[in-house]
Amino acid sequence: MTEKILVTGGTGFVAGWCVVELLRRGYEVRTTVRAPSRQGAVREAVATAVDPGGRLTFAVADLTSDDGWDEAVAGCDRVLHVASPLVTETERDPHALIGPARDGTLRVLRAAAGAGVKRVVMTSACAAASPPLAGPDSVSDETRWTDTDDPALTGYRRSKAVAEQAAWRFAEVSGGRAALTTILPGAVFGPVLTPAGRGSVQVVGRLLAGRMPGTPRIGFEVVDVRDLADLHIRAMTAPAAAGERFIATGEFLWMSQIAQVLRDELGDAARKVPTRALPDLAVRLMARLDPGVRAVAPYLGRRHLHSAAKAERVLGWRTRPAAATLTDCAGSLRAHRLVPGHSA
Repeated sequence: MTEKILVTGGTGFVAGWCVVELLRRGYEVRTTVRAPSRQGAVREAVATAVDPGGRLTFAVADLTSDDGWDEAVAGCDRVLHVASPLVTETERDPHALIGPARDGTLRVLRAAAGAGVKRVVMTSACAAASPPLAGPDSVSDETRWTDTDDPALTGYRRSKAVAEQAAWRFAEVSGGRAALTTILPGAVFGPVLTPAGRGSVQVVGRLLAGRMPGTPRIGFEVVDVRDLADLHIRAMTAPAAAGERFIATGEFLWMSQIAQVLRDELGDAARKVPTRALPDLAVRLMARLDPGVRAVAPYLGRRHLHSAAKAERVLGWRTRPAAATLTDCAGSLRAHRLVPGHSA
């Protein structure tokens, strides 16, 4: 009998590829949207990669409300909880991100427990396994936890750690630890299915559009969205994944290396990609005015890595080369006309 899988947040970048990969592997898929009007866009996006036929259905549910979650989970065998609340982060109100992330996760887990699903795979982030900066370089694994009381944490990083900790506490108290697995990705790149919810991909778009005066000494642990979807599905079914955390990262590349990959692989299409480095002092000056820059300024010149050895060893997971991921990412942005002055 074909299993039915619930994927939360079908309009999102990672969730969309999870839906695609599940359909490719023969599953029936239900995905949540915040409004019925979003169903057509999701089906259209998924259809660019796989024919959903009659195996893709929808449920209306929002992480900020209790409504709809019991109905969304009903009849599903497993859940991929990929969605994150759409809340704008502000320094004045960090709880605007933290509360919805935690409470939305608990809503999904309660509904899943009530429906008796076999497993929930939750998308967390490496930000939830990152100890305070103590030197120029470090390597973390799944045994490490982010200190949620660290005053240097941005609201996003704190929200990821708080939400995942809440999920594990719920699993312990409810006796369902074996039914929970968490995935902690690095910076997610790769081809987009839809213009919405691009996350880290916007870095590539900004480089291609010439919107960066230079490349700061910031690095990314690149993971392909298609490989990330594959890991979610492996974790969903493997007995050894029960009750475990898995980091999902690939190659570490400095921004300058990402820029070089784009120039090498795209030629004239990457003519606007900056070739000079942005001095650290310039980045720190920009950080005074730009909260987004301020969030990454402490990581200038530092390689804080997260090991994916556990996912490789336990689940047989592998990632493709970062250059292939970035090239496919850039190609899809151009195809979707998401880079000004570029087209397919």
